[in-house]
Amino acid sequence: MVLDQTKSELSNVHFPNYRGQSIVNLMSHLARHYGDNTNLYDGLTLNLPNLTDFDQIVLLVVDGMGYDYVQSQPGLFREHCVGPLTSVFPSTTATSITAFFTGQAPQQHGITGWFTYLQEIEQVTAVLPCMPRGEKQSLSTQGVDIQRLYNHPVFFDGLNVESGIVAPNWIIGTEFNQAHTGSAIAQGYESLDEMVEQLSNTLKQGKKQYIYAYWPEFDHLSHVNGNGSERVAEHFHLLQSALAQLVKVVRQTKTLVLITADHGFIDTERERMLVVNEHPHLHDCLRLPLCGEPRSAFCYVHDDKHEQFVDYLENEFSDWLKIEKSTDVLQQGAFGLGEVHPKLHQRIGDYTLIMKENYVIKDWLPTE
Repeated sequence: MVLDQTKSELSNVHFPNYRGQSIVNLMSHLARHYGDNTNLYDGLTLNLPNLTDFDQIVLLVVDGMGYDYVQSQPGLFREHCVGPLTSVFPSTTATSITAFFTGQAPQQHGITGWFTYLQEIEQVTAVLPCMPRGEKQSLSTQGVDIQRLYNHPVFFDGLNVESGIVAPNWIIGTEFNQAHTGSAIAQGYESLDEMVEQLSNTLKQGKKQYIYAYWPEFDHLSHVNGNGSERVAEHFHLLQSALAQLVKVVRQTKTLVLITADHGFIDTERERMLVVNEHPHLHDCLRLPLCGEPRSAFCYVHDDKHEQFVDYLENEFSDWLKIEKSTDVLQQGAFGLGEVHPKLHQRIGDYTLIMKENYVIKDWLPTE
């Protein structure tokens, strides 16, 4: 079992460790096992079993189930935990799920948060639902070719083995998923029991295959109730019990199940939320809505407002956040290693606001 923990330090800021301890290193490790040697994120530091000993490998991503949470709870997951992994930057679902689907870090795949500014269509976009920010219609209804827009390599297509995706029905058919599924066989489900049943039936076939599975409810409940809530704890133990049934099937086959998160959680409260709309002097500096996510926001500032923007934040909120030029964050390796996506500079804005402790930043559009 491998889990996400964004604890690697770089310039006093927690950034992923792409030199062996990131989820992209895990994906590279899997890719090389299946004959794809094009990925540059090798050197996984986790002590995993020899992959050649298994006919079937399942990678189950439990959205939001970070390392610290698992270590705080008794049961199956903690008992079988191999160690911590860092995520990607920003450590948010849209950015990390794209890493699982491509085997690449944001430096290559170019998705920089739930909200990403896509200059090619001149829209701040919610990339997973493929919608302009604040709207409820897909980009495809505007004539945008989603496949061409993202234009990512598909992880499954580089493997020399049959592959599959197991995900909720409401996700499996989304335009984002379809653009990243490639040759993988997709199976949807409606419940936790149905997910376990589908995985069990697939593994009983005993053939050589790679399966990517995704469970979103831990993340959803953490957003609604707080990661430290009793409701999330109840769900966590229900999840462990359900997957214990899968373990019984796994023991009858030559199967390795890897469980990881895409990111972890930090609980916050309204008093620690910087709402940009409540600060006109700050709001007037921005030429686009905030991008990225509430812990790592990318800011696009009017040419004549840079000094006003920096001065206001440093004078009013220096205890809340760290202001970095986005080019500096890129040069420090926060987004990955190696070749840079041709649109990445456009997608990280002028400044990156990295929130301290459990502070967050948010803005609101009239339609939100």
